[in-house]
Amino acid sequence: MSPLARVIRSRAVGLLGAMTAVVATWTVAAPAALADDMRSRQWYLDAMKADELWKVATGKGVTVAVLDTGVDSTVSELRGKVLPGRNFSDAGGGPGRIDERDDDRHGTNMAIAIAGSGTDGGVKGIAPEAKILPVKTGDYVVFGHDMTLKGIRYAVDNGARVINISSAGPADEDEAQSWRQAVEYAHKKGALIFAGAGNEGLEIPVYPAAIPGVVAVGALDTEGKVAKFSNYGSHLALAAPGVEIPGRCTSDKNKYCAHQGTSQATAIASGTAALIWSAHPDWTANQVLRVMMETAGHVGEVPSKYIGYGSVRPAQVLLEGKGDPGDPNVNPLLAAQKRQSPTPSTSPSPDSTGASGNGQTQAPNTPESAARPEESGFPLWGIAASAVAVVAVLGVVVAAGIRNRRA
Repeated sequence: MSPLARVIRSRAVGLLGAMTAVVATWTVAAPAALADDMRSRQWYLDAMKADELWKVATGKGVTVAVLDTGVDSTVSELRGKVLPGRNFSDAGGGPGRIDERDDDRHGTNMAIAIAGSGTDGGVKGIAPEAKILPVKTGDYVVFGHDMTLKGIRYAVDNGARVINISSAGPADEDEAQSWRQAVEYAHKKGALIFAGAGNEGLEIPVYPAAIPGVVAVGALDTEGKVAKFSNYGSHLALAAPGVEIPGRCTSDKNKYCAHQGTSQATAIASGTAALIWSAHPDWTANQVLRVMMETAGHVGEVPSKYIGYGSVRPAQVLLEGKGDPGDPNVNPLLAAQKRQSPTPSTSPSPDSTGASGNGQTQAPNTPESAARPEESGFPLWGIAASAVAVVAVLGVVVAAGIRNRRA
């Protein structure tokens, strides 16, 4: 495997093969009318008790780096929130704003899910006063392995305490080693890295999520159950809402679409970390992560290969005072992973992942449901799928190959 682009993101649905997806679109309306309308679609904010959380913490004082396709700072939700960043993707890219380059909107939507203000009836992020450091490491199709490694170092060197990588891909041993080195550098600098588990619904290691110490995030549906498309394995650390998440449409930034994937779940988990950190600025990364793991919601085995230690529940920390921050110098995830089975092997073979020889994908031989129990993150969210009011537009989403995917 060449050292060229290797960390690649799946489309919003991300299931192997050609699938028919339900995609909701909402045209931007008058601000007053849209505000209530959009907020009602953010079902996960109600499930997480966001309105109460924001009376305690808002993410203020915390910088979250979004290593992605860039961030469009001109959308209403992100005005005044986006710091000058770095473009590692385009030829001649350098320091400075990269907002105008995000044609795909993937990075923009991650930033909105993390720190959106809800201005003009837009989407509100889980940590609405956090700052976003945009680091462009890829475009619509390809995320560069080398670019992302540089992006991690740049992010922590420029004040990011949380790094969001909503991307996933395979890696050979040399690439896995370079991932480990970058992750160790970020840890030494006191940062947390959250990465998507991928959207094939398979038990496969993807990178950087499979690197020890990276907070690998799976997706939950509107009932709090693990989403069928969410990859799983012993490296899973946490889970977060990843279905029916509003964001800007790829084709038209003045419209909103419902998105789903571990990309969205990762962004919400990153925003949760920023929210907790803003309330406890004296905590280290290890302490923030420890309370997130201790207060995560789960049903069944812990840790679970489907949802790790459970779904993120910031209300347990900020409203109920639960979770012991513990030793500031001990990484709780690394300590737990050392007690578990060895790190998954690198470079899954095409046969084991369902990838065909031409780089495209085929449906796996084993049905997803065969390996997926009725596990839940939030046992009782009180939010039924039917409560998410959408205007459905059927479309066909063809997932890219195992080497070409978004988390």
